[in-house]
Amino acid sequence: MAWLVGIVEFPDGYDLNASVASFSALHHLLCLHLVLHFFLLTTKAASHAPESSKHPNSTLTEKEFKVLSNLVALKSPCNLLIFGFQPQYLTLSSMNAPGSTIFLYDHDDMIAKVATNSNNTQTYQLGYNVPSKKAFNLLKHARQNQACAPSYPTQLLQKSKCKFALRNLPSEVYEKKWDIIVVDGPKGDSPESPGRMDSIYTASVLARAGNVSDVVVHDIDRMIEKWFSWEFLCHENLLCSKGKLWHFRISGHSNSTTFCTT
Repeated sequence: MAWLVGIVEFPDGYDLNASVASFSALHHLLCLHLVLHFFLLTTKAASHAPESSKHPNSTLTEKEFKVLSNLVALKSPCNLLIFGFQPQYLTLSSMNAPGSTIFLYDHDDMIAKVATNSNNTQTYQLGYNVPSKKAFNLLKHARQNQACAPSYPTQLLQKSKCKFALRNLPSEVYEKKWDIIVVDGPKGDSPESPGRMDSIYTASVLARAGNVSDVVVHDIDRMIEKWFSWEFLCHENLLCSKGKLWHFRISGHSNSTTFCTT
């Protein structure tokens, strides 16, 4: 009588104890398959939701925004980098008027109407090309490829062979030491839409170039944001969480060849 482990069927008489190594490899692949299966199901369900509820993550709650505004108020004037755009973030730019703020966004329907370049705020549109459905294959690539290890100086990102590295950013993004980095883009709200793998990875490399950088990731209730934050920003650096925000504090100028120590 055949039996099931998760969603993998084994024939009668199959001996899992025959090879510990084989079982370990099978377990790893099974976990990745289950996670990806769960992600595709949840994003598919979201894509069929009514328009009024399709994008519940599009804005920050009052408590989430308070975490960000308190952080900017504490560190201003500072260098503030934001992947993505919400109208709420213009308040952060205003609070940081003596400093420098850069928005890196993947669509221009909102920001073109409400934001213009000024002495302290610049906006740049990026073309993200990697769909969310490729996230876990790319995670395997990062774990196996030395090119995806932490790099310093950050100008090396422009020539990196890591598939996660954003190489087409404005030169000042690589040159500045960022005090605060916010990851809230691209949308990543369906398997076909661009995911935040690139922005989380790039933020983690940029953060390590400063003395101490605060990195805030939004929508950590979603699988990609959660897994990639664990992988590149690290649980050991998690300072606090509020709602769907995780706040990491990264110490810079490290010679470590890995992102996390545990």
